[in-house]
Amino acid sequence: MLALRLSRGSHPLVLLSRLLVATASAGVGFLLLCTLSYAVSGPHPTDPPLQRLAWCLVPLAATVQFAVAVARTDPATRPRQGLSAVGLGPVRMSALAAASTAVSCALGSTVALLFFLHLRGDLSGMPFDGDAAELLAAGRPLPLGAVILLLALVPVAGAGAAALALRPRRRPDGELPDDEPPQATGTPSGLPWGVALTAVGVAVEAYTRRGAEGAGGTPGGVLAGWTLTAVGLAMAGPGIVHVCGRVLQTLRPGAMRLLAGRALMDDARRIGRPLGVVCAVVSALIAASALAGERPQPFGPLTALGATLVVACTVASLLTSAVEARQARAATRAGLLELGASAALLQATAMLRAVVLLAVFAPLTWAVAELAALPLRR
Repeated sequence: MLALRLSRGSHPLVLLSRLLVATASAGVGFLLLCTLSYAVSGPHPTDPPLQRLAWCLVPLAATVQFAVAVARTDPATRPRQGLSAVGLGPVRMSALAAASTAVSCALGSTVALLFFLHLRGDLSGMPFDGDAAELLAAGRPLPLGAVILLLALVPVAGAGAAALALRPRRRPDGELPDDEPPQATGTPSGLPWGVALTAVGVAVEAYTRRGAEGAGGTPGGVLAGWTLTAVGLAMAGPGIVHVCGRVLQTLRPGAMRLLAGRALMDDARRIGRPLGVVCAVVSALIAASALAGERPQPFGPLTALGATLVVACTVASLLTSAVEARQARAATRAGLLELGASAALLQATAMLRAVVLLAVFAPLTWAVAELAALPLRR
C-alpha cells in the first residue's frame, strides 16, 4: 500500500516513466502470450516454440533494464536523512522501489492479457474484437498455469533486478548509510572481460551454420552469439567511458577538458552499461537492415514489435541513466557556479562529453555490426 501511495504522489515525469515501464511490460507480455498461443496451435518441427520463446527474452531483458533505470531515478524511493527513525531505512526503501517496479510491470502484464484476449475474441464489445483469432489460436484453450507464469516473468524479474541494483552498500565501518543512495564510484574493472565476451560472441556468430535455422529464418546460434556480444559490450562500456575520461585529461588539459574528463570518470558506471547495450542493439539493427534484402521472408509484425521494444527500452534506459548522472552532479555544478564558473563553460563541457562518447562508440558500433553480418551473408 505504501508503494501505491508513493506512486500516486510522485512527480508527473516520474509517473510518465512508470507508465512507459508499464507499456513496455505490456508489449513483452503480449509477445509471450503470442508465443504460448503458437505453441498450443499445433506441432511446429521447423520452428519450435522454445526458440520463439528464447527470442522473447531479448525484449524481456531490455524492459527489465529500463525498469531498473527508472527505479534508480525515482526520488520517492531514495534514502533520506532521518527516515530510518520511522522505519524507512535503506533496506526498506530498496524494497519499496522493488514493489513500485513490480506494480508498474504487473499493470502492463494485465493490459497485455486483456488486449490478447480481446484480439482472440474472448472479450467482446470493443473495436477489433477477434481480428487476430486465427493467428492467436482462438479455437484452442490456453493452460492457465502457463499464462500466469509468463505474465509474472516481467514483474518478478523487474522487482528482483531493482532490489538488487538498489541494495544498500555498507560503509567501511560496517554501518548502512541512511541519507544517500548507493553511489556508482571506483575504477571499473570489467573492460578485459567485456572485450573477451564480445570476441566470443562474434566468434559464435561466425561459426554458426546457416542450416541451423531459428525463429524467423535466423540461424539459431545468432541469438547466443548476440547475447554474449551484448553482455560483453555492457561489461566493457564503463571501462571504455572511464578510459575516455582519462584520455581527455592528458597533455596539460584546460578547465573544460579537465571537467569533462572527471565527469566521464565519475559517470562511467552509470552510463557505461546502457551505452554498451545501446551499442549492441544498434549494431544488431545495422546488421539486420544490411541483410534484409537477402532474406527469403520479410520480418513479421511480432518481430517488428519485439525490435521496437528493444530499441525503445535501451534508448530510454540510456536517457534515464543520463538524468541520474545529471542529478548526481547537481551539487558539483552548484559549487562550480558559486566559485565563478560560467554556465557557458559547463554547457560546453557537457557537449564535449557527448562528442567524445559519440566519436568512440559510433565506430565501435559499426565494427561490431560488420562482424555480426559477415556469417549471415550468403
